[in-house]
Amino acid sequence: MGNNLNQQSGRDLSKLPKAHLHLHFTGSLRPQSLTDLAQAKQIRLPANLLDHHPLRLPADRRGWFRFQRAYDAARALVRDEETMRRIVKEAAEDDAAEGSKRLEIQVDPTSYAPFVGGITPALEIILDEAKQASARTGVEVAVIVAASRMQHPLNARTLARLARQYAGDQPGEVVGFGLSNDERNGNALDWEPAFRLARQAGLAALPHGGELRGPNGVKDVMKHLGPIRLGHGIRATEDPRLLEELVARDVAFEVCPASNVSLGVFSDAKQVPLRQLYDSDALISLNADDPLLFRSRLVDQYETARELGFSDEELAEIARRSIKSSLASDTSKRQWLAEVDQWLLTSPKDA
Repeated sequence: MGNNLNQQSGRDLSKLPKAHLHLHFTGSLRPQSLTDLAQAKQIRLPANLLDHHPLRLPADRRGWFRFQRAYDAARALVRDEETMRRIVKEAAEDDAAEGSKRLEIQVDPTSYAPFVGGITPALEIILDEAKQASARTGVEVAVIVAASRMQHPLNARTLARLARQYAGDQPGEVVGFGLSNDERNGNALDWEPAFRLARQAGLAALPHGGELRGPNGVKDVMKHLGPIRLGHGIRATEDPRLLEELVARDVAFEVCPASNVSLGVFSDAKQVPLRQLYDSDALISLNADDPLLFRSRLVDQYETARELGFSDEELAEIARRSIKSSLASDTSKRQWLAEVDQWLLTSPKDA
């Protein structure tokens, strides 16, 4: 998908102000940057990182293993401060080009700690570059520290203590604490102590839930981790009573259509229950998740929604909900919401 399509069909979606709330650090790498890094380090990449096609995997353990293997191959190239800064810098630049006003990028610093002197330097490098990238691009770049379900829960407590030291709502600060990787691994209860530590410091609880597991997985996360946003959460739609409860509690959904299709949760974008979520008045945002692997960035998600029948007015409303779901200051939110209204006032041929 591209700008030719969105300009012919309506207002330019790359100019629609929006917030990007679900983007993984290594998964945000530009494909060309990945190739450049591999050539510089003389590392041979697996074919599925070079063929320019999105991953298409079954929604089972075998499919997740293949996804994780591809992600790990990319992560193996991130072994110095320069590369870490490059990832943040380019993510901010790409978001700026797509109308994003706020990027909340998530990272597990333990993956990069061995190469830069520990988890504290790893996080500080990312935070410092996020602050600099915010100043250069005008996109507010904040950070979510995310533990992994594939690591021992004690590791999550270490990360929560680290995240607490850098808590804030400004660019270059830690705004939340997450839990990523295969949500079928372990129970949310295992990570409850880490999330309690994070919440005590004012950090938002932002775990993954409701993509690979259905409504029971969402209930598990809600019971033990106290999230204000769900990473995905899409399968809460399978339980109308649960969905109604989440909407009533203003729990936001970080919807990632390309991820849902690539990971085999839905066979195509038409099956993603975005309309159901929208009509329920849920706080939703559209997000790219891992564009390196899914070959689909932020504006592509809005173009997918347009192809599913969402009007420009409805796309603007999704953008508003994404901004309201962000952890930005009220002042920033008011400004961006006014800019969304302005986008709608511009005629499609001029937008």
